[in-house]
Amino acid sequence: MSRPAHVALFLFATLLACSAPAAAGWNYRMGEPAPEFQLEALDGNVYRSTDLKGKWVVLSFMTTWCPFCDAAAPHFEKLNQEYGKRGVKAFIVDVSEKSDIVSGWVEKQKLTCPVLLDRTGAVTTRYAPPPDFVPDLKREEVMIASFMIIDPEGTIRFLALNEDVASFDARLIKLRATLDGLLPKQ
Repeated sequence: MSRPAHVALFLFATLLACSAPAAAGWNYRMGEPAPEFQLEALDGNVYRSTDLKGKWVVLSFMTTWCPFCDAAAPHFEKLNQEYGKRGVKAFIVDVSEKSDIVSGWVEKQKLTCPVLLDRTGAVTTRYAPPPDFVPDLKREEVMIASFMIIDPEGTIRFLALNEDVASFDARLIKLRATLDGLLPKQ
């Protein structure tokens, strides 16, 4: 990663850590309908949220330049493999990057889950917290390195933002525990 990218990442992480509300008790969007989307995946397939009704969906908003995303990607792939057998659909939403850059990252990370391309960041922005939450960042930037569970009715049941960089859950322990509590027992 280049020096400017390291500086930008440090500023991003510092800003999030200093301006985010305490995660405990924060329940932004919990119980609300997830915004609808239609995005093309790297493989050319188009995915619509309306087609996913009736299924458990896990979304992760990532970028290729984000070290938190790099750390979480192998764990997200493992989640995709394990919970896919239980009917969960897992997707990475890449935020505002070119396909060729994303393709290289997907290959490097050995990802098999669909990677949806939010080329302009417009879809990601619809999922983002209001402007008073980290006001100095673009709305789509706030969502980078976040994870969401949407239930079969289209309701948000879990959202973990990267608001506390000191305790970032790269292994997705909280996400997995929440899924285990929500899914029918095997």
